[in-house]
Amino acid sequence: MNTIFQIPEPVNEPLLSYAPGTRERAELKNKLSELRGQVIDIPLIIGGREVRTSRTADIAVPHEHKKVIGRYHKAGPKEVAMAVRAAAAARETWGRMPWHARAAVFLKAGELLATTWRQTLNAATMLGQSKNPYQAEIDSACELVDFYRFNTWYAEQIYNQQPLSPSGNWNYVDYRPLEGFVFAVTPFNFTSIAGNLPTAPAIMGNTVIWKPASSAVYSAYFLMKLWQAAGLPDGAINMLPGSGAEVGAPVIDSSDLMGLHFTGSTKVFNGMWRAITNNFSKYRGYPRVVGETGGKDFIFAHESCDPEALKCAIVRGAYEYQGQKCSAASRAYIPHSVWNTIKNDLIAQIESVKMGPAEDFTNFCNAVIDKAAFKNIKEYIDFAKAAPDAKIITGGGCDDSEGYFIQPTLIETANPHFKTMEEEIFGPVMTVYIYGDDKFEETLRLCDATSPYALTGAIFAQDRAAVLQAEDILRNAAGNFYINDKPTGAVVGQQPFGGARASGTNDKAGSLVNMMRWTSLRTVKENFTPPHNYRYPFMLEK
Repeated sequence: MNTIFQIPEPVNEPLLSYAPGTRERAELKNKLSELRGQVIDIPLIIGGREVRTSRTADIAVPHEHKKVIGRYHKAGPKEVAMAVRAAAAARETWGRMPWHARAAVFLKAGELLATTWRQTLNAATMLGQSKNPYQAEIDSACELVDFYRFNTWYAEQIYNQQPLSPSGNWNYVDYRPLEGFVFAVTPFNFTSIAGNLPTAPAIMGNTVIWKPASSAVYSAYFLMKLWQAAGLPDGAINMLPGSGAEVGAPVIDSSDLMGLHFTGSTKVFNGMWRAITNNFSKYRGYPRVVGETGGKDFIFAHESCDPEALKCAIVRGAYEYQGQKCSAASRAYIPHSVWNTIKNDLIAQIESVKMGPAEDFTNFCNAVIDKAAFKNIKEYIDFAKAAPDAKIITGGGCDDSEGYFIQPTLIETANPHFKTMEEEIFGPVMTVYIYGDDKFEETLRLCDATSPYALTGAIFAQDRAAVLQAEDILRNAAGNFYINDKPTGAVVGQQPFGGARASGTNDKAGSLVNMMRWTSLRTVKENFTPPHNYRYPFMLEK
């Protein structure tokens, strides 16, 4: 076909309100009722085929853990071998398919998700991951639609980057897929991440083996069905739920591995990187390793801050989606004068937060993801209750009798190195350290040096000199830095997301930088007037 294809210039998908009386509210409630009323059987998807292993696990609703809404089959080494073969077979056609045809699959997926599939993914995320309607809408609908629109557009920008061609030559770059499959490992907390990590490499022509988090297989299955509905060829993406040992280890052991696209814990990522390094002699080349891991994200207030904006940022930044965001605020540095002004009202706002099932649209907070998360977060809260150098000033309640509910918790400490100031908790727990108004610079340096992570952070100040000083001192403390805004809610195309230090490789999901990681360049030079004599002019006698 003789045409130069151009991806439509992307725009961010508008948020729906789900206010009483709206069409979307009624549609979402109907879909929630439909999904609650059935128990679905979720197979592996390998080479486009449904594969059942009979090794199954139940999928329960986190805020009602006796309610089972699905069962999924677990993959093992045998199924990994099948997926490796399927990915290799699909690579011959998918990798050679014209780029615009691959892009069309995901542009269509974005349109389906924005329309007829929207409430299916939102409802699945609400039930399976205990998100309220707003948190589901910004995640499983809007952000994922944005990924598909923007990533295909970035692919076009990459392919358009070509070298100079002086007279007599034609130089161009062939952007090839990697010479093997990409392993995508996705977390429970964002359906959009689960929908992006396998598809970003696929857009660039790679085939993918995808291991979704065991606690988010429910929404992952609907993602797989969405891609198939959009025309994804068999084997381009293969879904293998299961344990890290049963799936991850044999995948990394495969000589066909050429990339890892990961979001999860720093500890797991470090282990996978180590295993890949130990396997270098097996691979055709050096696998691309891209990871976004943990965070110990901060809110830093200056004495000139807007106190109302600061309080809102703490409540939303720390407690939305129960603090289960890698970007969630979990430590705050507040000057004495500001703390004395905001403390009582901040406590009152936190105590006004309503918590309960995701199906009740009046709830701001829902349940944490599972029993293991509940236990881990409760241990941090219990530690704070017993500590002599900290006190819980609101929250701290934990109840797993019906669902895994943990109250939004605020800890005050005089120790800037208190455990909950340094360690990632991944729950609705915020710790506040109060510093002297005259110790702004000193405390900025303390903030920078306290955590091994560097994902997100925020400065609240009206004094521009203070903002500039914080930007400078905290330059390497956060990959996503916010001024007078909470450190969560990055938008594709607006704030490319990722951090460094122990927070990952900072390859910025939702950017051209990330898409470049999934291609291997071949430079081609064609000489229109090749020389016919090996001798150079300098070799002449006279």
